[in-house]
Amino acid sequence: MPAGLETLIVPAAAAAAAGLTGAFAVMRRMALAADALSHVALPGIGIALALHVHPLAGAVVMLLFGALLVWGLEDYARVSIDTVVGIVFSAALAIGSMMTSGQELVDALFGRAVLPSPAEAVFALATSAVVSWFVLARRHQLVVALVSPDLARTAGVDVRRLNLVYLETFAVTVALGLRHLGILLMGSLIIIPAATARRLAANLSQMLLLSAVLAIAATIAGTLLAHVLDREPGPVVVTLSAAGFLLTFLRKER
Repeated sequence: MPAGLETLIVPAAAAAAAGLTGAFAVMRRMALAADALSHVALPGIGIALALHVHPLAGAVVMLLFGALLVWGLEDYARVSIDTVVGIVFSAALAIGSMMTSGQELVDALFGRAVLPSPAEAVFALATSAVVSWFVLARRHQLVVALVSPDLARTAGVDVRRLNLVYLETFAVTVALGLRHLGILLMGSLIIIPAATARRLAANLSQMLLLSAVLAIAATIAGTLLAHVLDREPGPVVVTLSAAGFLLTFLRKER
């Protein structure tokens, strides 16, 4: 397999998961939470580097713990999930910044175009498949729980457990793109294509499909353009994604 193609496959798989997860994040008004949640990966990366463990492992563990913390605090803090996430994980970004420095910090914040190891590729592809399956399989339950938690409970849905699984899925999705886009930009790839799809789609199925396609397209096009411009892919991917969102305002509303 050509190295260039292999470099694109893993980010594209992560983008597909990001698009699907982001669709519900937008509907749940978690736009700010997406960016803030990614910040908690930084302390995990710092700890992993100090222990000579793979940085992705530290990021995944911290993100899963962070999602669990949000889930636990949401019912007791009496404030919105955006507020809980923003406070907790802004602190995490500050702590993580003190634990890493130099090129390691830059790579963690903005990502870097690197050829994934076989283990990283297998993890990313398998996890992307599981995340995509969960969102598609539980999409109706997620919608009902969002619109009317009481109706969902009446239908036999454990809303609290479903929210926990979704938040953990969200956290894993953030971890999938950290190597390519970085901590500061991965949340944008989750939210912007989904926001664009919401403006264009007529129903949930269209929104999910468009969100995944737009995220993949922005990732592939941005990575290729970044190579031409001799830039890291993260900022280029997010810029293209944001441009796509702005273009939707040229579309006449029916």
